[in-house]
Amino acid sequence: MSTPEFAEITQWLNAQQAGSAEVGNQLFSLLYDELRRLARSQMRREEAGHTLSATALSHEAWFRLAEQTRTQWRNRGHFMAVAAVMMRRILVNHELARRADKRAAELVPLTLSSLDRLALPPDRDLVAVHEALLAFEQVDARAAKVVELRFFGGLENEEIAEALGISPATVKRDWTLARAWLHRELG
Repeated sequence: MSTPEFAEITQWLNAQQAGSAEVGNQLFSLLYDELRRLARSQMRREEAGHTLSATALSHEAWFRLAEQTRTQWRNRGHFMAVAAVMMRRILVNHELARRADKRAAELVPLTLSSLDRLALPPDRDLVAVHEALLAFEQVDARAAKVVELRFFGGLENEEIAEALGISPATVKRDWTLARAWLHRELG
């Protein structure tokens, strides 16, 4: 099968929402490599020995995305942006559940090795970053979305601009603002 153009993927995304299982299977095989790349990127920030694998994370995200019935997919970038958000939620929920299971045990923070991209101390755990991002969302929701897509989603400025319908210059400004705010909040 030849690789379809991005416009064709968007049509397939919308057809998959209409309930076509065959289209859903084709779409999954086309987007699987990108979902795995995104999941591997997410998992690189996790501690060694994490109980979720990149494969499990990408599959769980796919199942949750396949359940989306009210989302009108604009394009492949929009789909990948939502997938990044979904993977972040899965990892945060997984970590919160793990911590709840160890009520009396010492909490071992889940560190993110690439927090240097945010210029934050490397000892911050996923839950602390998630909570800070939720607080920042109250201050500037668009800039928080930029952080989510860039840091958790691994998207480039141009992809973020397309997904959010803003200019790349606005993405850069939001990124700079968000980095400073999160650095102060988590530092």
